[in-house]
Amino acid sequence: MNKSDLIEALSVKENLTGKQAMEIVNLIFDGFSDTLKKGGGIEIRGFVSFRMREYKSYSGRNPKTGKVIEVKPKRLPFFKVGRELKKSVNG
Repeated sequence: MNKSDLIEALSVKENLTGKQAMEIVNLIFDGFSDTLKKGGGIEIRGFVSFRMREYKSYSGRNPKTGKVIEVKPKRLPFFKVGRELKKSVNG
């Protein structure tokens, strides 16, 4: 399922226009993004949680040239599956 499938499913299930459903989905995704940008976490109990992880700089290798490069420190979202979703998927 992609974003447009989610918008379509929401509009059909809740009898909304496509524009209304798109606004709702965008509002949720924007809220998630803003929370993560501020360093916060998102938890939908039993389904998923997102946290930001800090990664230190390290030496990497350019796969094309083989040249050693310095990779800068970065922050990336980390995804963790909830227990109920795990059970549901695995039967």
